[in-house]
Amino acid sequence: MFDLGISKMALIGAVALIVIGPEKLPRVARTVGTLLGKAQRYVNDVKSEVNRSMELDELRKMKENVESAARDVENTIRTNSSDFEKDLNDQANGSTSGSGSDDSFYTADPYAEGYDGSSVSAVTPVYQHPRKNWRVKKGATPQWYKHHAGVRTHVQSGAARVARFRPKKPSSGL
Repeated sequence: MFDLGISKMALIGAVALIVIGPEKLPRVARTVGTLLGKAQRYVNDVKSEVNRSMELDELRKMKENVESAARDVENTIRTNSSDFEKDLNDQANGSTSGSGSDDSFYTADPYAEGYDGSSVSAVTPVYQHPRKNWRVKKGATPQWYKHHAGVRTHVQSGAARVARFRPKKPSSGL
């Protein structure tokens, strides 16, 4: 903004000392400092507000782009599904009316004459999450780590635990 070097600051300080006087100069310097600080905070607030509004505009544009892409995908899926449904209905109506349409689409017998295997779609199995066996998982943890972490490796009842840590009674040596 302003190119203030040390020599210019010294010149301004000397002029202020002569004009204002040595008694009022500290008070004026504090006042100028607080006003400059307030001005800097105000400028920073304005900058951050402008940046926020620019980011908000960018997010709005991005949202509109995503929404338009989603609408396009939805429209293509709807048109493709309606075309597929129409073709399926045409084939179903053609096979029930006996108009001599191609019935090999519905043939599932691989031993039928003229079967090439391309007319029957392969059935894919439904995905199943592999269940993890927690016993195997727990068994993979080393014993020293379980002992260090305080994991119980043996089942013990509460009464047995109390009896284990109960102080021993002195035996009478009669």
